Amino acid sequence: MKQRQQKKLSRRLSEATSAGDTARVKAVLRAGADPERENGDGTTPLYLASVQGEAEVARLLLQAGARPDTESRGIGAEGTPLCAAACWGHTETVRELLARGADPNLREDGGTGWSPLDWADNGPHPETVELLIAAGAVLRARPAQPRLA
Repeated sequence: MKQRQQKKLSRRLSEATSAGDTARVKAVLRAGADPERENGDGTTPLYLASVQGEAEVARLLLQAGARPDTESRGIGAEGTPLCAAACWGHTETVRELLARGADPNLREDGGTGWSPLDWADNGPHPETVELLIAAGAVLRARPAQPRLA
């Protein structure tokens, strides 16, 4: 697929994901959008769906091949999808990511930042904390200054 067409599909996927529009997400993915491709700001579609708590959109992206542990590099949208969902207590999205293999102990910033459990505990989001612990997350000493998810 041509670079220009992939860029256009990526923009459409980002827009549909931002809107939580599952029908449009499905259509753009069927048209050949890469579920791993970052938008112009460097944000992955799965991170965007996760931070907004769009569990069904996250499911579609994961089914289309998005990797659950890919770290987003977008400005103001850095981090892993699981950290983003845990930060805001989006338990259904957390469940979906864990079911698709997200690592409950994976720290952001290439392993030096906060873990999903750190974010959920800081929330505080007790239901999300319980879910992550049940999935094997371990609370460790967290780095001092978190970034906002």
